[in-house]
Amino acid sequence: MAELRGKAGDFLALHHDDRPLLQPNAWDEGSAKLLEALGFRCIATTSSGFAASRGQLDGSVTREEVLDHGARLAAAVNIPVAADMENGFADDPEGVARTVTLACATAVAGCSIEDFTRRRDDPIYERRLAAERVAAAAEAAHSGPVQLVLTARAENHIHGRGDLADTIARCQAYQEANADVLFAPGLTSAQEIQSLVSSVDAPVSVLVQHGSPPVDELAALGVARVSVGGAFAYSAYAGMVDAAREFMEAGTYSYWQRFASNRELFREAFRSDRES
Repeated sequence: MAELRGKAGDFLALHHDDRPLLQPNAWDEGSAKLLEALGFRCIATTSSGFAASRGQLDGSVTREEVLDHGARLAAAVNIPVAADMENGFADDPEGVARTVTLACATAVAGCSIEDFTRRRDDPIYERRLAAERVAAAAEAAHSGPVQLVLTARAENHIHGRGDLADTIARCQAYQEANADVLFAPGLTSAQEIQSLVSSVDAPVSVLVQHGSPPVDELAALGVARVSVGGAFAYSAYAGMVDAAREFMEAGTYSYWQRFASNRELFREAFRSDRES
């Protein structure tokens, strides 16, 4: 595993605490500032949440838009930001490395690269090619004057391939390719997560969803990081939908109480003289 310095080194060190690093996902500058004000030590972007903020579906934004988004969130807060760089916006290792090199210039502290091809008929890259892509991404993330923490994502379980043995083999290959953190979204049972954690040496990140073990149990399993993906973004949108339906259908305003109970937090997070 690479020895990282500067912001990347500080970010990676957060993965080696007694408790899992809680890394919620922000979708715009306002949500990033709110999460920082609540006391989180880092945040990540979310491809689905960012796309939703633009009125689009996941997978529809460009590399340039994602890079700009990461730069804006990193400029908005004083905590590390990890950028979801999807599949690197390239099939070949050289193209993935180019994307990571561009990410190094955005002031984010880390980025993730997934092995999802974006092709429905063949959704996951062949394992050897996938590992070559991670190796190229790691070289780009670690070799320049600005370094990034590289998270390698094994996407089997969110694209219809529930092959735990292959997922573990992929994570082992990505560890050998010098990924700093390993991530297999879609693993939800304690047994599956334990199998992965016990099979690798690098920190393991878990995407939590309905039915996932609570954080205390994930800590006991040895999980290093916990993220929420697009869940916070869509929970916020769901809250707006509920408020709008109440306003439109019942003509009442109970949603006002939810705003009022958090008014001071909003003022603290959004005040113009706050350091950023």
